Amino acid sequence: MKLIYQHMLGFLIIIITTISIIGYAEIDYAKNQAYSQNYQRMENYANSLGQLAINEGENGTAILSDKFLAQLQFVLQGDDMQFRIFNDRNEQIYPKVPNQLKLSKKVFATLSKGQEIRIKNNNVGRSYIGKTKDAYTGVLMPWMNGKKLVGIIWLGSRVKNVERPIIMAKRNLINALIVTLVVGLVLSLIISYYSTAKIKRLSRATKKVEAGDFDVHLEHKNSDEIDQLAGNFNQMVKALKESNEEIEAQEKRRDQFMADVAHEMRTPLTTINGILEGLQYDAIPEESKPQSISLMRHETRRLIRLVNENLDYEKIRSNQITLYKSEFNAADVLHDVQTQLQQNAKKANDEVIVECPENLPIYADRDRFTQIVVNLTQNAIQFTHNGKIQLLGRRIDHGVQIQIKDNGIGMNENQMKYIFERFFKADPSRARLGTGESGLGLAIVSSLVKQHGGKISVESQPNKGSIFTVIIYDKGYSKK
Repeated sequence: MKLIYQHMLGFLIIIITTISIIGYAEIDYAKNQAYSQNYQRMENYANSLGQLAINEGENGTAILSDKFLAQLQFVLQGDDMQFRIFNDRNEQIYPKVPNQLKLSKKVFATLSKGQEIRIKNNNVGRSYIGKTKDAYTGVLMPWMNGKKLVGIIWLGSRVKNVERPIIMAKRNLINALIVTLVVGLVLSLIISYYSTAKIKRLSRATKKVEAGDFDVHLEHKNSDEIDQLAGNFNQMVKALKESNEEIEAQEKRRDQFMADVAHEMRTPLTTINGILEGLQYDAIPEESKPQSISLMRHETRRLIRLVNENLDYEKIRSNQITLYKSEFNAADVLHDVQTQLQQNAKKANDEVIVECPENLPIYADRDRFTQIVVNLTQNAIQFTHNGKIQLLGRRIDHGVQIQIKDNGIGMNENQMKYIFERFFKADPSRARLGTGESGLGLAIVSSLVKQHGGKISVESQPNKGSIFTVIIYDKGYSKK
């Protein structure tokens, strides 16, 4: 069943249930009121007639006269009421019948005590006065002269007359139900259409997203839960779009990385294969063989480095390495890295400067910390020419801050966003120029810093340089 029909059915069920409950209560109230008023009316008649009968003659004997009974019948026939009169000996004296009728002993005993009896329907349940062709409702009222029973009167009115207002109320209820159903059907159709229209918009938008369209946007006013759902849908689509763009960017970087790796591996392998063929066929002069062997060793180291970087990154990323942390002087490491990379810096006409206290205690894995500083410094050298690279170190609250600062080519915001991800190259052209950048150095640094429970961040502007900041916390204060 479609949602619009479910809503309409729900509205109609609520309307019918509500009207039924209210109608039942109203009819029950009208019925009780009708019978109560009828009882009160007949009791008033009976009391008035009883007083009249008692006062007509001495000791109430006037009630037995035909004259009085004729007068009584004349008074009551205008209200379509019937009556029977019994004397103090439980004999029906009006109307006269061939067979003597009497009330049951139990009923007569009750009436003799001055208690009246109300009869709702003499043809249903206990009759008291016997069955009749038309159902009657009425009262059995004793006439008492002091404590002496003078007579008993049964006053009855046809049930159909008493229930006439109830029948009218039922008809009115049915008419109201029909009108309400028609109005409710129209209103429920309008409300359901309004609600389901929003859901249909969501459904159509969902199908577009399923088809790969992430530019879907639903206008909404935040007026109800469906509008809130539309707002959440917009946020979800935005997140999916960003995620999809990031995945596409990752795929492009992966493809570029594979191409770069294939290129880097093919170049040294081609060189090594050519030299080996030259040696095999004595195509290389004897004086050139040492140089050729040195070239093969250089190209072999390039291959080993490329493979080791990939293996190292995978181990770090999957937490397969064990850190052997200890406290040592980070200043010594910074000066060692300065010395180690001084020659590479000179090739780019760069100057490497260390600025830190002589004693800079740090709690870390010394070898991995050295790897972090080396990779960051090499990265700075690759992207800086005729510039200055500063290795800065200082103590902060519960940790050490290391900064690698250069005044090289810098990066834009998009490059900074992905700089620590695997395969990303801020300047892919440098790989083709032979700098050896594989796109793994900064990814390894980021993973190692996280393994230490530290933090790494970058600040950069194009053509103004970059600042990489690493924070390694003291023992017991890591952010893992």
